[in-house]
Parts: sequence; C-alpha cells; structure tokens
Amino acid sequence: MNKIKLYQLENSLKRFIAMFVIVLTIGVSLGLYYLYYTTSYSKNKIEQRYGETKEIVEEDFGIQENRGKSFSEILMTVHNHIIGFSIFFFIIGILFYFNSVISGNLKNIILFEPMFSIAISFGSILGMKLVSNYLIYLVIVSASLMYFSFYFMVSIILYELLFKENS
Repeated sequence: MNKIKLYQLENSLKRFIAMFVIVLTIGVSLGLYYLYYTTSYSKNKIEQRYGETKEIVEEDFGIQENRGKSFSEILMTVHNHIIGFSIFFFIIGILFYFNSVISGNLKNIILFEPMFSIAISFGSILGMKLVSNYLIYLVIVSASLMYFSFYFMVSIILYELLFKENS
C-alpha cells in the first residue's frame, strides 16, 4: 500500500499545514503563559485557584476577595478544555500519523498518550474541587506529559514539512 508522508505533499499544502501548526503552537504556548501568569506554576497557587477550599481574603477597605474558582467556573473550564484539547490533539495526531520519522509502537504511544492525559489532567482538576487537593500531583504529571507530547509531535511535523526533502 502506498502510504502518504508529510514530506511528500505538494509545497503549498506543506506550507499551509506548517502555518496552521505554528499558529496552533502559539495559542497553546499562550495558554501555558496564562497559567504561569495566574499561578506562577506554584503548587500552592494552583491549589488555591482550583482546589477544594476557597480562601476568602479581606482586602483593603474591608472588601472580601475570593481567590478560588467556583464549582461552576471549574466545570466550564474543564468542559471547554476537554473539548478544545481533544480537537487540536486529534488534528495534530492525524498530521503526526503521516510522519516518516517515528514509527511502530512509539508512534502509537505518542498518538494516544495526549488523549489519556487530557482526561486525567482535567478530571483531576475537577477532582481537586470535589475530592482532594492532593490530586494536584496527578494534574502536574499528566499535564506535563500532555504538553511534552504536543511539543514533540509539533517538532516532528514541522521538521518533516519544512526540512525533510522528498527523495
């Protein structure tokens, strides 16, 4: 069977796909920056923002500030992220499938891992609100794997689209 590979595509299609992947990567990276901006990637700040206990702090002039997200805000965040991440990992996964650099079981692991990590990461964020803040450790591990997979797949896709020659 004659399999399609990314590097064999017509140049204009390769450039279009590469532009899409770059723009998507910018969007994902901005999301990571937003997480850093709001939590400094600090375990305590993430727990405070997403965890089961709400900390009410009295600010200047006796105005109380709620630093944590409500259950409905967490539910909406988890809902939106599961849907959005599933779609863009599906698209990146399809593109990654057609690479010629990685094959076999490693390719399958890299294709499926982000889907598991999406469910675990965002399920654990919801669990932090409902069950225990200790789920933060599961969030950190699964989200790290998910983002590693994303940037790894993007690197392979861009290498194949922009640098690998059609022989």
